[in-house]
Amino acid sequence: MSCHNCSQPQVLCSSEQLLLQPLWDRVRSWEALILSPFFPVIFSITTYVGFCLPFVVLDVLCCWVPALRRYKIHPDFSPSARQLLPCLWQTLYQHVMFVFPVTLLHWARSPALLPHEAPELLLLLHHVLLCLLLFDTEFFVWHLLHHKVPWLYRTFHKVHHQNPSSFALATQYMSVWELFSLGVLDMMNVTLLGCHPLTALTFHVLNIWLSVEDHSGYNFPWSTHRLVPFGWYGGVAHHDLHHSHFNCNFAPYFTHWDKILGTLRPASVR
Repeated sequence: MSCHNCSQPQVLCSSEQLLLQPLWDRVRSWEALILSPFFPVIFSITTYVGFCLPFVVLDVLCCWVPALRRYKIHPDFSPSARQLLPCLWQTLYQHVMFVFPVTLLHWARSPALLPHEAPELLLLLHHVLLCLLLFDTEFFVWHLLHHKVPWLYRTFHKVHHQNPSSFALATQYMSVWELFSLGVLDMMNVTLLGCHPLTALTFHVLNIWLSVEDHSGYNFPWSTHRLVPFGWYGGVAHHDLHHSHFNCNFAPYFTHWDKILGTLRPASVR
């Protein structure tokens, strides 16, 4: 972007871009990989598994370090290998057999180029928050329908509820329809808002982390719901109540839609 004859607001805007430019330049050094049809699958799997692994390790350590159980929603539960491995296999299988072919078709139809300039920091934060709020609203409607319509629950959503006690690798233990429909919502918001690729990556990483945290079964002093004031964010205990009661807490992250429609069941925070 040229800075000749810029007004003062434009100069400030440019300085905001400079804050993220070194990071974006580093990301762009991987441009060949990022623009390949393999990147969405590699990015999704590595980010997801990378976020799950610390919780898997904690579940193993709980057997030898009982003090860790004070942070577990269900202190006496630890997922077995017979529960963990099918969840991991299903995630890998669905991404390779279904997500990758769709990604390949999209890549062939609409090749893209990465912009040279980083996004403005405030715009990135604004878009990430909007994407989270939009996804939260869309997921709430989707989720409510899949619980209130018996055919939708039996056919598509029941798979996700086969593990009554949540654990991190069960986050993406879901039907192909659920994986695709939620993926479409995820991408649709980024596209509608015209997000910069760095913004999109930031949102995807945050969205994956929050979903894994919600299913992790661990309620730490630094968990997200403790960092957001006034009970606006539900968190892991909030989502665990949904898995145990089925008729409450349908929003994935925030609490306002459940409050408005009377489906909120407050979680006791230890």
